[in-house]
Amino acid sequence: MTTIEDRFRLPCGVSLKNRIAKAAMTEHQADADLLPNDRHVTLYKRWAEGGAGLLITGNVIVDRRHLEHPGNIAISSKPGDPTLKWFRALAQAMQTGGCRAIAQLSHAGRQTPKVVNPAPLAPSGIKVALPGEQFGQPRSMTSAQIDDMMGRFVQAAHVCSEAGFNGVQIHAAHGYLLSSFISPLTNKRSDRYGGRLENRARPLLHICERIRAELPEDFILSVKLNSSDFQKGGLTTEESLQIIEWLEDRGVDLLEISGGSYEQPAMMDLEGMEKRYEEGKAESTKKREAYFLEFARAVRERSAIPLMVTGGFRTAEGMNEALNTDACDVIGLARPLCVMPDAPHKIIDGEIAELPSYDKTLALGPGLFGPRSPIKFLKALNGFAIMAFFYENIDRLANDLEPQTEMGLLGAFLKGQRRMAKKARNLN
Repeated sequence: MTTIEDRFRLPCGVSLKNRIAKAAMTEHQADADLLPNDRHVTLYKRWAEGGAGLLITGNVIVDRRHLEHPGNIAISSKPGDPTLKWFRALAQAMQTGGCRAIAQLSHAGRQTPKVVNPAPLAPSGIKVALPGEQFGQPRSMTSAQIDDMMGRFVQAAHVCSEAGFNGVQIHAAHGYLLSSFISPLTNKRSDRYGGRLENRARPLLHICERIRAELPEDFILSVKLNSSDFQKGGLTTEESLQIIEWLEDRGVDLLEISGGSYEQPAMMDLEGMEKRYEEGKAESTKKREAYFLEFARAVRERSAIPLMVTGGFRTAEGMNEALNTDACDVIGLARPLCVMPDAPHKIIDGEIAELPSYDKTLALGPGLFGPRSPIKFLKALNGFAIMAFFYENIDRLANDLEPQTEMGLLGAFLKGQRRMAKKARNLN
């Protein structure tokens, strides 16, 4: 019987001390230099001491002009650069207690906030369809710009290797640049990077090929991929399964399954949160666990690539069941670690059987004001306000404070917006 406390050996030869991973969550802790700092070290050391076998950073941006948030870390240095000392400090903190450390490499593309870049690069000039005008009109990339972008991902992987990270995760989900190349909704190109699936997946596959060829054999290569866009005309599950087969052929060690984008945020489980707001404990915890497990089981029929599933896991029983039904190899935890950074230790040691859920506090209200509101603005506001609750607690952990579970959701959102605006001003 496989359990969350068991070790797991990746194809590259690196072993994880247990089956729990801290999934990527953007931290918003970088200053104007966009480098790791003491707050990152404090935050990740605390998470490492919390007992997970693998830690994955939030967005580490490969092009500082395309941040997901003005508080992102960005890699613009080359191997040998003196700023690597900060990346080394972060990697070392993440490896406390035998954890493995992966840097998530990302490019926000069309989802770059307007305060960072009012005209970001994207596969095609299709603007993010959300109210509030937080995102500008993107520019369609030239072939030269695509070549430059792919090279930045590979160079960033080299920098991470030199800094002492155990590997990288290529972020090809949630509507960011590589994800928007893959999706036919956001890629209307007619050249070798558009049209057929193999063309739309070409940038991701090329990056993976080069990293696998150029980095050491024991360097972990992970990819985060959408199972679907959850939008009509978007990436289908069958297309995603085909990409996974191609990724396995290119030596990917660990695939994390996710889904959605800012416009259709399946990864937020907004409707599930609204149901739990209304129903309380009426719906069993087990039924709402692991949003993407069904797709993971479909992957097993097509590929032997190791799988990490993140989203919804709250009980030891549910985690162990997922491992024992061969649905996945690694359990990803994210939001629970913002309010209980030592959750892996507690659930592995049997101190708790279920992680705490703050779903009932994480809605502006039921019905019209909830996550399933028919008013698009309120639905979007719920999504970003929910995220703000967790970002505020990440900020508290980074400043060596205890999490705060009672927090006004709208206030947290507005505070986060003010912090983002201040960091954006400092960038200019």
